[in-house]
This record gives sequence, structure tokens and C-alpha cells, in this order.
Amino acid sequence: MAEVRAAKPRSIFLASRNAKKLAEMQRILAEHLPDARVVGLHDVEPYDEPVEDQPTFEGNALLKARVGAARTGLPSIADDSGLCVDALNGMPGVLSARWSGQPKSDDRNNSLLLDQLADVPDERRTAHFACAVALVLPDGTEHVVHGRMDGRIIREQ
Repeated sequence: MAEVRAAKPRSIFLASRNAKKLAEMQRILAEHLPDARVVGLHDVEPYDEPVEDQPTFEGNALLKARVGAARTGLPSIADDSGLCVDALNGMPGVLSARWSGQPKSDDRNNSLLLDQLADVPDERRTAHFACAVALVLPDGTEHVVHGRMDGRIIREQ
């Protein structure tokens, strides 16, 4: 008679410390990989995180996922996202998190953006939120998906 073994839970690395992002990824993956466990940066041996210096969301997501896979030996997921404002020629784009400089501040970023758009009429305040999510497997296989949500920039925070 064949021996029956319980399936070993798989770990998937998400290059993030954000507890909400980790929980959301666990929820998403549970539908397709119910035995998978999402681990984050707090769960692995510390390593130097790469500087997000790529000109595209896809480039930054792949950069982080590649380093994650190399450092952990696990399938690795990473994302990059930001706001692209048409009246600002797609900016802040990949610079969204640090649009107003260091240290990063959502409130300062929003205030700066609203100041820059103060004279732009409502019909020209179109924008979209863009996101790229990369999966890099330990064997080097790479997959990237993109998302986009269109909208408008309102006049107050």
C-alpha cells in the first residue's frame, strides 16, 4: 500500500514589509494555491534591498522580485505602482512615493500635486493609477502583469 503524505506548504516571498499587502496577497493566492504561505521581508534573512531606479513600474517590480528570488531561493513577487497625471506628462509616475522629496510623505506628495495642478481646469485633470506585479521563480522564469485604474484628480485632499 502506498504511503500517503501531507502536502508541504509552499512559501512564496512578497518583497514587502506592509502587513496589509501581505494579507491581501495571501487572500488572492489562497484561491489558487490553498497550501501556499506568503512570507515578507520580516520573515526572511535580512538583505540589502535594491534601489528602485528603473524608469518603469515593470522595471522596478522585476528588480525587486529578482533580488528576492536570488536572496531567498523562493518564488518571489514584487510590485511597483504610482499615479500618472496627464497634465504633468505622466508624472509623478515611478516617482510617486517620493514626489515631494525625502522623507516620503503622502500628505506632502498630495499637497505638491494639488499645487502643481491648481490652474488646470477640471476637464484636464485626468490621471490613472498604474501598477506592475512581477513574479520571478528560482529558475529565473519571469512573469509580469499590469493594472490600470483611470480617474481624475480632485481639488482637495
